[in-house]
Amino acid sequence: MKFALIIPDGCADEPQPKLGGLTPLQAAHVPHMDAIAAAGIVGQADHVPASMPSGSDVGTMSLFGYDPIKYHTGRAPLEAAAQGIELGADDWAIRCNLVTVEEERMRSFTAGQIPNGLGASLIQAMQAACCGDEHWKFHAGVSYRNLLLYRARDGKAPFADDTYTVPPHDITDQLIAEHLPMGSGSCDLRALMDKSRAIFADHPENQARAAAGQLAATQIWLWGQGRRPALQPFAEKFGPRGAVITAVDLLRGIGRLIGWDVLEVAGATGYLDTDYKAKGQRAIEAISGDLDFIVVHVEATDEASHEGEAEEKVKALEQIDQHIVGPLHAHLKTLGDYRILVCPDHPTFLRTKTHSHGYVPFTICGKDITPDNLPTYDEPTAAKGNIRFDAGCDLMGHFVRNG
Repeated sequence: MKFALIIPDGCADEPQPKLGGLTPLQAAHVPHMDAIAAAGIVGQADHVPASMPSGSDVGTMSLFGYDPIKYHTGRAPLEAAAQGIELGADDWAIRCNLVTVEEERMRSFTAGQIPNGLGASLIQAMQAACCGDEHWKFHAGVSYRNLLLYRARDGKAPFADDTYTVPPHDITDQLIAEHLPMGSGSCDLRALMDKSRAIFADHPENQARAAAGQLAATQIWLWGQGRRPALQPFAEKFGPRGAVITAVDLLRGIGRLIGWDVLEVAGATGYLDTDYKAKGQRAIEAISGDLDFIVVHVEATDEASHEGEAEEKVKALEQIDQHIVGPLHAHLKTLGDYRILVCPDHPTFLRTKTHSHGYVPFTICGKDITPDNLPTYDEPTAAKGNIRFDAGCDLMGHFVRNG
């Protein structure tokens, strides 16, 4: 049996006035997602427990079948795993965004999608200026997504479970003073964030970017701290041997921690300009071999919500449907028994430009899936379905084992 999961990140949303009172899923032309719904079942799942902050780290862990209340330790350790960074039992990883703050408000949590080269240069400047202590280490990632590590001293670190930080994508256009780190170790984090302002202001390439009328990085933003999680391999827990296609380090990290292959795709950017067709073709190639389970994650829908762009969110959904869901589903049918699942990790509301709690719609069809006669894949239709997972982590077991 072959399995496929497509994740349109953050696609679940509310009715939009700009879309005639429809959600982006309702407004989008997604005949291939609707075909899965018509041939199978449509339901709801809640991947983010109310006691936890909403984000792809929590939501994706649940979607992959792991209870985040039990296994989640923070976002940054997952991204460290994606970069092949080994954490000791008492080490901490912290996510380090390059951001643009203007008049003490979060203008851009991506520093205008800062180029990789400039991002890496700024991180190198931070390491040189701020980390003479061997226990601190900055690691450059992709664009604005970077890491800060703390290697524990004699089993001790400045952070604890009460260390509180806020994702910068949750505070777009808001005053940052109300969202600075709090709790154990927060003074260290705040000090590094403050130091970064002068370092970035004096950086020649960053100055040139601003002079060209583009958004420049004004500082770092530290958040998502945590220690190394311990996750049972997916093949041991569920059976199928899997792989994930994604442009986002977070998903790469979870994939590696559960024993999946991580398949790279040229042109996969983690943004609206990602190469949807290349992702779809790579998924077809991968599932055609010995692989049992392929996951295709697309960040574009989430990015559109963070930017408040309803039309772009609709376009991204249509691209996912045309270039990934349709071709992959058609190919699965030629391979024998299969099941296919479409489900986001969490809602991301255009209205708030941030992740939210709540149910997301899913649809499944394939072997031993009895159709429930719901014709479309969208939020209102899913609410009419007969199946709902209050603990979203139970959806994976239903998909792989039970049908």
